[in-house]
Amino acid sequence: MRVEIWSDIACPWCYIGKARFEKGLAGFAHRDEVEVVHRSFELDPGRAKGDTEQVIDMLAQKYGRTPEEARGMEANVAANAQAEGLGYRTEGRDHGNTFDIHRLLHFAKARGRQDELLSLAYRANFAEERSVFDDSVLADLGVEAGLDAEEVRAVLADPEAYADDVRADEREAAEFGANAVPFFVLDRRYGISGGQPSEVFAQALEQAWKDREVSALVPLGEDGVVCDTDGACEVPGSGAQV
Repeated sequence: MRVEIWSDIACPWCYIGKARFEKGLAGFAHRDEVEVVHRSFELDPGRAKGDTEQVIDMLAQKYGRTPEEARGMEANVAANAQAEGLGYRTEGRDHGNTFDIHRLLHFAKARGRQDELLSLAYRANFAEERSVFDDSVLADLGVEAGLDAEEVRAVLADPEAYADDVRADEREAAEFGANAVPFFVLDRRYGISGGQPSEVFAQALEQAWKDREVSALVPLGEDGVVCDTDGACEVPGSGAQV
């Protein structure tokens, strides 16, 4: 069975959702027969490469909030991340264009190191003081993930390397009707939106495994918290977005 996950490195609920999905998968009896593929989705595709700003400043400006209110929203997300055992810095994080990260993730997929690179990039972006919007940091992360340093630098230096793969993923997300992430597709039959609890993923895996004759994409469960194409990320239970 194949599970495809559309996500963006800038999305905190993708970071949290990945951890929750992995917890659900860990208890699945057929986990060794599940192939997980990460797909590209940009939350801020119109932002120019190199145009970065602090997340708190971006949130305050985008939603007309004070810096204190923006910090409060980030603290709510941080609490959800920490509940999953994830590190999360609420200050000092950058926001920027993620196209190069997605290109490098496709290269990593071709080398069998996609999940390793994605995990490192999430940790660098949300838990460490390392800007994933800096090519030198991306190059270091690629090497840490087990990729060849020269090949990584060559991919980053060529703006068209794996660009078509990123765009193909994004077109496919649009065809599925996905306008927010994370978005999970199980065996091209079942769709799950948002960073659901691990129990929801566990149930979905069981259902998808048992029923493999459905031809259309079927939503499973209620929508979970997501980040959408406007850059808004929901905070559960608060009615607010960050």
